[in-house]
Amino acid sequence: MASSPSVSRREILQLSMLATAGALLPSQAFSAEKELPLLTKPIPSSGEALPVVGVGTNAYGVSAPDDLAARREVLRRMPQLGGRVVDTAPAYGMSEAVIGDLVSQLGNRQQLFLATKVTVRNDDVAAGKSMLEDSFKRLRTDQLDLVQVHSLQGTDQIIPVLLEMKAAKRIRYVGVTTSNDSQHADLMQSMRKHRLDFIQVNYSLGDRESAAEVLPLAQERGMAVLLNIPFGGRRGTSLFARAGERPLPPWAAEVGVTSWAQFFLKYAVSHPAVTCAIPGMTKVSHLEDNLAAARGTLPDAALRKKMEQYWDGLS
Repeated sequence: MASSPSVSRREILQLSMLATAGALLPSQAFSAEKELPLLTKPIPSSGEALPVVGVGTNAYGVSAPDDLAARREVLRRMPQLGGRVVDTAPAYGMSEAVIGDLVSQLGNRQQLFLATKVTVRNDDVAAGKSMLEDSFKRLRTDQLDLVQVHSLQGTDQIIPVLLEMKAAKRIRYVGVTTSNDSQHADLMQSMRKHRLDFIQVNYSLGDRESAAEVLPLAQERGMAVLLNIPFGGRRGTSLFARAGERPLPPWAAEVGVTSWAQFFLKYAVSHPAVTCAIPGMTKVSHLEDNLAAARGTLPDAALRKKMEQYWDGLS
């Protein structure tokens, strides 16, 4: 999942909004921006539309009251701002339990698209099934929208189980994940072998490796694509760190970009194969910033190329 952006990101956002929205206050500018059309993309296997930005919850396994309150507010506001996808995993500590508790309190389960993960080690399918049942309990739901094989651990063993659960309508979609370039060959092998609705893969302006073969194969096979680490670069380097205190290039305004977060997200989700990016976010200020990238327009092929050339040319 993505790391939280620095304070400078918020400062850049505020300055950029003032520059592009005249004398509007940041909250007023966001309110106006929110009226732009919501960008969605269809899940190829069903046609169901998803907003192009969701949330990753690797940092949701917390217990301090202030931290819980902040995460609760993110989950409360996200569907109000047009977001739906909430991606979690048993491997994220207490994240599933925290999400289940908070969503139960909020009563907005039907507004969310809940995705989690499962692993099978040493061919122990029974343990994988038990992990899944625990996820249902922790997330306090009778149906999961998406279950993904985490980091391809036990794909061949557990996919038949997931397909049975899909047929029984306990889960709606089936997928696999990786966040590592070194697993892309194995990922593509699984994509060719299994009837998957989704893949989740690493892709960002700073890590475009999956665009060579993985993303085209997803298009060919009719698979939706979730993007993890959309704010990360190669070997986990934060894109925000490289952007530093630089102002946005003036031509970023062509697609309504007012912050580096939106610059990175609009680039990532504008790839034709990509369905939704899931940056980590634990603050409403970051939620508002990120979900602004899910409104308005997306870069076309020419602007995407310009963004790549600009990024690659930074010192």
